[in-house]
Amino acid sequence: MPSSCKDIRAALAQCLQESECVMVQRHTAAECLREPLVNTLPLKCQQLKKGFGECRRGMIDMRKRFRGNQPVAFRQLEQTEKTGEGYQLYAGKSAFAGTRGETDGNEKEPQDWRELENQKYRAALADKSTKP
Repeated sequence: MPSSCKDIRAALAQCLQESECVMVQRHTAAECLREPLVNTLPLKCQQLKKGFGECRRGMIDMRKRFRGNQPVAFRQLEQTEKTGEGYQLYAGKSAFAGTRGETDGNEKEPQDWRELENQKYRAALADKSTKP
């Protein structure tokens, strides 16, 4: 198998070996990847399965033949889990990295620029009316 899918394949295998389907219920990894057992897998394993399928599909996709199949390396996924940044990619960068920051919903909403301009105008009018 080409090296472009090896990382995600290894991650899927590791996830399956640690899943309840293999460890507790004693199914094989191949059985766990098929219906109806695939629904009992953890979300992470389901995402890796989908990603691995897309990686394999990308190897024969003619639209990617010049740039090559470029899946997200699993090492990067592990690193983003530790740092808390999302790993959804947009133009080669994480879609959620470098944002304004985490919020708890209690932040004051920023004032509209029109309100700020109105306040400045009113203050200027008040200054003019107080000066003779």
